[in-house]
Amino acid sequence: MLINGLIIAYLIVAIILIGFILMQQGKGADAGASFGAGASGTVFGSAGSANFLSRTTALLTIVFFGISLVIGNLNSHSTKVQSQFEDLSNVQQKVEVAPVLPAKKENNDIPQ
Repeated sequence: MLINGLIIAYLIVAIILIGFILMQQGKGADAGASFGAGASGTVFGSAGSANFLSRTTALLTIVFFGISLVIGNLNSHSTKVQSQFEDLSNVQQKVEVAPVLPAKKENNDIPQ
């Protein structure tokens, strides 16, 4: 149940992280913003959104990788039923049997 909750939190953080990454401007967008592209009228103020978005992205990245490590650690130490390929000491040999073909009937419709 803990792992299911962590997986749901992991997916939510991943979706939010993707949204924050897509909202950020690229490196080449700074040159256009300096020539009066309306940077002073943004939602985040005249300083721009670089500080808010980059700090939030960094925080979400830390949470994302932290949850990843916890899920991986819990899955590696869980006591699950072994699959059939992990313990090969009792492997049974399969004997392949040729398929039995039906007996060939004589066709009386063909003249001989």
